[in-house]
Amino acid sequence: MTSRSSLHHWAGFTLVEAIVTVAVSTLVLLTLGKLIVYFYQTNAYTLQEATAISQARRGVENAMRDLREASYGSDGSYPVMTAATSSLTFFANANADTAIERITYRLIRGTLYRTVVLSAGNPPSYVGGAISTSTVATSVVNSAATAVFQYFNEAGTLISTPVNISQIASIRTTLVVDVNVNRAPVSFTLTAGATLRNLKSQL
Repeated sequence: MTSRSSLHHWAGFTLVEAIVTVAVSTLVLLTLGKLIVYFYQTNAYTLQEATAISQARRGVENAMRDLREASYGSDGSYPVMTAATSSLTFFANANADTAIERITYRLIRGTLYRTVVLSAGNPPSYVGGAISTSTVATSVVNSAATAVFQYFNEAGTLISTPVNISQIASIRTTLVVDVNVNRAPVSFTLTAGATLRNLKSQL
């Protein structure tokens, strides 16, 4: 006659051993699952950060290209219309045609936008002209101490606010990008500058 202990022996595990094995296996699986989720979330966040930085880099390069083409508006307006620490409006040929557009860069709640207004009518006016808006950069986290736009005179001296637009010879743009300020990696800072070459003779 076969005893109960013999059955346990043939099964390979006692009841206690089976419970311990299941518990350990469950713990390992839970830990592995958490690691997989963490790895996925970290990679997803890193990808988001890289995408935001790449977008901001392209946007800053395009902004500098616009600024280098700053010139008098089709209606005779001075090349720089308004200049502030988080917004800038100027006139430039933005699309390689013969017309001069009015371009505005403005930071609104962490997103930098570019708005282009075409001139219309005869004589030309920017009132009633076609308007298009695009996103330059997202996840912008500039602090109050880090201006998006800084303005310099012909001698390279920073112009204090309120900015006298007639003194502007060059403009520096700084964007601090961070998808989540509470997570690594740390924020990424993009800085670029442009000289308003069409104004040199006017300064």
